[in-house]
Amino acid sequence: MYFRKFVVGDMANNNYLLIDNGEAVLIDCTDDIPELDSVLKENNAELKSILLTHAHFDHIAGVKKLQDKYNIKVYLHEDDKHALETTNDFMHAVGLPPIDIPTVNVYLKEGDKIKFGNCELDVLHLPGHTKGGVGYKIDNMIFSGDTVFLGSIGRTDLPEGNHATIIDTVKNKIFTLDEHTIIYTGHGADTTVEYEKKYNIINEL
Repeated sequence: MYFRKFVVGDMANNNYLLIDNGEAVLIDCTDDIPELDSVLKENNAELKSILLTHAHFDHIAGVKKLQDKYNIKVYLHEDDKHALETTNDFMHAVGLPPIDIPTVNVYLKEGDKIKFGNCELDVLHLPGHTKGGVGYKIDNMIFSGDTVFLGSIGRTDLPEGNHATIIDTVKNKIFTLDEHTIIYTGHGADTTVEYEKKYNIINEL
């Protein structure tokens, strides 16, 4: 499997492209990704779907444009449906311009599997940052959205965030993975389960 990280947008979001056997999936889509077409062409791959880690605007603002361009499916956990539908209410409240809301074709739940090429991603429900946050796990990697960062955890002061829930999620979903699992985060540097179990701020809470 080939994968590529694109750092996109004013909030430096990490968007991840995974390719196997001519099929590609994109995890989150913050905005235009200028290199996307060339990377797909170089790998002789077709973009099949966009997998959202959660419904916050900075992870979904570029989805509708790609959805229309490639006629692809969009996946989101079912518990983030309300967050998606009220995105522009939030944008208005904080003085930001509205975004084009994508159509979700598949609502996910814990334990679902997503296939592309000869690979398969496991869906882990990771609530706390939002109700429907998820991680996509394959082999020794998890793409965890804004649940956990290098040394810290996702914020919970936004609508539908819950501090107690994210602590429980990190301790009982992330920290129980194999220690060599690489965590590819929604912002910033990647990390590992082993490192976070030792040094994450959650140990002081």
